[in-house]
Amino acid sequence: MALFTPASPTTTRITKPTHALGLWHLLSLDAPTVATLWTWFVARTIHLTLPTAGLLGMFFAVWMLYAADRLLDARQLFSAPLSTEHLEARHLFHHRHRTIFLTGIVAASTILAFLLPRLRPAVIHLYLILGVFLAGYFILIHASDHRLPKEIAVGIFFAAATFIPTVGNRPNLRLALLPSAILFSAVCSLNCLFIYAWEHEDPHHISIYPPTYPQAHPITRIALRHLPLLSLIIVAAGLTSAILHQPTYAIPLAAALSSALLLILHCLRHTLSPITLRASADLALLTPLLWLLR
Repeated sequence: MALFTPASPTTTRITKPTHALGLWHLLSLDAPTVATLWTWFVARTIHLTLPTAGLLGMFFAVWMLYAADRLLDARQLFSAPLSTEHLEARHLFHHRHRTIFLTGIVAASTILAFLLPRLRPAVIHLYLILGVFLAGYFILIHASDHRLPKEIAVGIFFAAATFIPTVGNRPNLRLALLPSAILFSAVCSLNCLFIYAWEHEDPHHISIYPPTYPQAHPITRIALRHLPLLSLIIVAAGLTSAILHQPTYAIPLAAALSSALLLILHCLRHTLSPITLRASADLALLTPLLWLLR
């Protein structure tokens, strides 16, 4: 997921996908898939059927944001074509195929403009509010030197976007779904934190002390030092919430499972290629598929 995650100092030079999972990641299809699946899943838990236009709109909107962000991260290559030390494979891939991605963004914008009027006014209103905050956040990280706990903010924005279609249609369930929304937000932030840790990990680090991540926000640094513990806390919170909130137990249960999978990936990180590891982090968030396949 890792929306607007800063590029790392240890780059992966590979810009050509070698397998379907890598291609899913490099084409920026991972985050839109996660967002659309969870949007459907949240609605399903309360027996709400969302219009296809809403789900398609979610997919195209998230894809546009991620593709645009990666193109912006790679814009430094125009002034310093050989300066790739701070870029990951996804940034290099988007830069190499920028014309195709820019065309896709224009096409997605056109499709989105066609789909939005088909949503309920209450849903559009909530998305407009979220959009204002997201635009401000986007400007802060790409047009200024302000430092924000990006990984935490991403979790909040991502979870809010996936819950809006449901609470927009059923406003009476806002408070009831709030614990699940907070839990999913924590899982999304955990996803970003693990990715940050993996991409900024020094393979030659042999000290008994954990990395300090000097470039990260102070809040992010604290979280990065305790990732396994945070994962276990989210798992425990998810299982507890699933027991206490029986009507919507599936949401916290899926969140707990995703957190556990991220922790497993963290333990296996040295056995996977960087692209596979990065893509698998978002693959771990596809736990609602277990309910779709039932």
